[in-house]
Amino acid sequence: QVQLVESGGGLVQPGGSLRLSCTASGTIFSIYTMGWYRQAPGKQRELVATITSGGTTNYADSVKGRFTISRDNAKKTVYLQMTALKPQDTAAYYCNAEVKTGTWSAPATYWGQGTQVTVSS
Repeated sequence: QVQLVESGGGLVQPGGSLRLSCTASGTIFSIYTMGWYRQAPGKQRELVATITSGGTTNYADSVKGRFTISRDNAKKTVYLQMTALKPQDTAAYYCNAEVKTGTWSAPATYWGQGTQVTVSS
């Protein structure tokens, strides 16, 4: 019913920048909070940043001041601008969105398939 497709991952040197995008499609009535999570090998998935439909943001302490989350509601897209990247930022990054698919439906959480970010020299 709802698909989230991420793009923008890749290999970058320490100190470099990347911009991730995630676009929602399908049967969408409204989108509430959107976010980015990441999972490094052997570790649990962790929150990176979230943004509400009104634009309120929340960041993990480890990325504050370096990453910026934003969204374009008309395009049903959330972005993650990552700067000053560190090797410890290496992970698969997943997009997440809370979506209502109809007037009377309850919001449900959907996930993208993930995009790999590797920070290495």
